[in-house]
Amino acid sequence: MGLIKPFKQGAELADEIERVRMTGSNSVLDVWWLGQSGFLVLWNGHSFLLDPYLSDSLTTKYASTNKPHVRMSELVIHPTMLTNIEVVTSSHNHTDHLDAKTLSEVFKVNPSVQMLIPEANRAFVSNRIARDLDYPIGITDGQQVKIDEFTFSGIASAHNTLERDEKGRCIFMGYVLQVGPFSVYHSGDTLLHDVLAKSLKPYQVDLAFLPINGNDPVRGVAGNLNGAEAARLGKEIGAKLVVPHHYHMFEFNTAEPDSFISECEKAGQPFKVLQMGEHLSLRK
Repeated sequence: MGLIKPFKQGAELADEIERVRMTGSNSVLDVWWLGQSGFLVLWNGHSFLLDPYLSDSLTTKYASTNKPHVRMSELVIHPTMLTNIEVVTSSHNHTDHLDAKTLSEVFKVNPSVQMLIPEANRAFVSNRIARDLDYPIGITDGQQVKIDEFTFSGIASAHNTLERDEKGRCIFMGYVLQVGPFSVYHSGDTLLHDVLAKSLKPYQVDLAFLPINGNDPVRGVAGNLNGAEAARLGKEIGAKLVVPHHYHMFEFNTAEPDSFISECEKAGQPFKVLQMGEHLSLRK
């Protein structure tokens, strides 16, 4: 069985992104799923790159181990094709959310890009991406930071537990991006925890990116929401739309979106299952 082919990829996708960027408006939010937990978000000509993993770093790293990261999907786009990026995020230190190979290429073509990270991870991140210690912008849960005119709010994630450093700052995080009239939640990697829904409800989330690959200890890695849990969380926080992520990248750590779809339909939760490289446009 061959690799999953993206809806659009490479130069064709890059051209579409640039066309949309040039014609953006205040009332439209545009999104592309780039695979795993990576998304490109455009609003009114502004570009945000959330947790990109656009390399074979993990496949190479684990090739000769008992945990091979065998790819399921073709690369959506080379990171040097993603230009005009203003902010890139990393929700935590796992390579599929903090990939030096991807980020080094993003930095080459976006020399003024700013980077948002959990403050607890500053030393680790700076070392991995080979940038000055003061380069990233740090945040923890309950905090907000302004990057240009855009607001990012920190949301605690449990992967698998709510871990904090010696100063009480979250090691695993999600972010709410408030851009124009839109409120966008990117979960990073997380399970359900006691304060997750309560933390998110005040933001009146328009679009929630939630993982669906589940939490199977046999895999030997930290887990996430499964499809049914993602659907129920979307409903509990009143998300106007939920898009699933963190599946169809590695054979050992994936799930099908079937239970997510059925639970959303049962709960009356609006959703959209994207193909990698597929464009989603929201209007207000």
